[in-house]
Amino acid sequence: MRHPRRSAESPPAPDAKARLDCFRRELKRRKLDGFVVPRADEHQNEYVPPSAERLAWLTGFTGSAGTAVVLPTRAALLTDGRYTLQARDEIDTRLWRVRSSATVTPGGWFAAKAGLKVRVGYDPWLMTQAQVRNLRAALAPIAGEVIACAENPIDILWRDRPPAPSAPARVHPLRFAGTPHAAKRARIAEALRRVGADALVLTLPDSIAWLLNVRGGDVPHTPLMLAFAVLHADRKIDLFVDARKLTPEVRRHLGRGIRARAPAEFGPELDALARAGRRIHVCPETAAAWIFERLAAAKGRIVPGYDPCQDAKAPKTPAELAGIRRAHRRDGAALTCFLAWLARETPKGDVDEMRAARILDSFRAEVEGFQGPSFPTISGAGANGAVVHYRVSARTNRRLSAGELFLVDSGGQYFDGTTDVTRTVAVGRPSAEMRDRFTRVLKGHIAVATLVFPEGTAGRQIDAFARQALWRAGLDYEHGTGHGVGHFLGVHEGPQRIAKGGSAAALRPGMVVSNEPGYYKTGAYGIRIENLVAVRKVKAPRGAEVPLLGFEALTLVPIDRALIDSRLLTPDEISWLDAYHARVRRAIAPLLNRQTRTWLTRATRPLRAG
Repeated sequence: MRHPRRSAESPPAPDAKARLDCFRRELKRRKLDGFVVPRADEHQNEYVPPSAERLAWLTGFTGSAGTAVVLPTRAALLTDGRYTLQARDEIDTRLWRVRSSATVTPGGWFAAKAGLKVRVGYDPWLMTQAQVRNLRAALAPIAGEVIACAENPIDILWRDRPPAPSAPARVHPLRFAGTPHAAKRARIAEALRRVGADALVLTLPDSIAWLLNVRGGDVPHTPLMLAFAVLHADRKIDLFVDARKLTPEVRRHLGRGIRARAPAEFGPELDALARAGRRIHVCPETAAAWIFERLAAAKGRIVPGYDPCQDAKAPKTPAELAGIRRAHRRDGAALTCFLAWLARETPKGDVDEMRAARILDSFRAEVEGFQGPSFPTISGAGANGAVVHYRVSARTNRRLSAGELFLVDSGGQYFDGTTDVTRTVAVGRPSAEMRDRFTRVLKGHIAVATLVFPEGTAGRQIDAFARQALWRAGLDYEHGTGHGVGHFLGVHEGPQRIAKGGSAAALRPGMVVSNEPGYYKTGAYGIRIENLVAVRKVKAPRGAEVPLLGFEALTLVPIDRALIDSRLLTPDEISWLDAYHARVRRAIAPLLNRQTRTWLTRATRPLRAG
């Protein structure tokens, strides 16, 4: 585990071109032709601490998914469909080409743009073993060499790099977690025995947080304590963490079975396990390549496989689900207050994206147990709403104008749950096209919400149900339909996912996943309707031959009736919407003041009533 290093000789890098030029000179000094700069930290987190924002430092791109690839005369930023427009807006496109990561891999880019025997460097802490393997395979046809660098070139050039985080950890109480950490350790130790391993290397902070019932504050938006751990078959754990993070309360909570050690002892511990002939379980898809290289150098016996904590924490306990429901009720009331405020204020013509985001944050800040947003609020008016992961700034900020749509995607972290909800609102009178597209998205949302499916069904088998109404009109959207959500953890978690090429992991009772189909017309507007849902068992009809599952809606927020063309809905779809709105009204009305309750009553009246 490394910490920021500053160099007295570092160049000031006043602009994007200067930084890229300095970076290339450093590569040349190291006799490298190219380099891979992923948006990652040593733990492969979605949100990284400021000290790990290397991609943003080099390119200016601030999205949560991207990789820079650099050669002496060419450079590109690879990112997915959520961030393509944002990337072009943030980076200097004279220096960087924006390419889709769905069609271009780092290795594929080098193979196409570089000459024979190219030497490409990478930071083994920031790429997984699987990613390095893929890079090597892609460069093999051009006899390319892949070089692990002991020190990241950016760390030498980045003069004002922030320090490594050291926020204090805190206990996640049993009343929220539902299972003591001793029982969790026993469960994962048993999983180790089943695969014939003696020790498990844990690199994902959310796995460690779940396993030990602790939370932290080292990264934005997700309550993580950055650390590494080794779980032994006897259920004991070596936890490699900055001692400043462990308060006396946390140390008492961890108890005797968990030994806190300095981060610098992590490498020597891997060496010791290897020398002792232990069979060491590590995940090639999530663990840093550095760990595999260290074990290989010590001739360690590696048992590759998926991190068992990820599968174990995905289905929530009854206590976790109860907390999630409570959190969604309070969160739904806050968002409803915001929507009511929006309905009152937008006709005045002085609401812009930044003000809307601030007001929404202020409503959430008043909610019991609120710990902060679960991701940066997406507040997109008009054409900005078509940028899937748009982030408002002073430069891009625009007013909510009549005849446009406003898309707001936001969420909160609470002690008892994590929320994520998107609503699209008409400002003034929407066009017929807007209502058509919105209703088609709503039909897809309802199709998933009402789906009944056999046990063993994976999310990728469900994705098409969300797209059918759009497909019939020759329309689609580029992102997945649903992602897993943690319990006071990551707003994005696996293994569950609903997407065309999503995970093969089966949906299981207790899993929480989003249901968020959308439609985006570049330069005009964006539409998304997102609820979180929990997988639940469904009573099978007479004669059924397989156990059945379905979804329980967790999110409790009105859907804008002004955008619905009821002629496109079936009677069953109308019944679902009316029942959902009635449930929203019953659940959150008692938490609202009189003015907002009056607005909610109008906003959730039956669609059949007009």
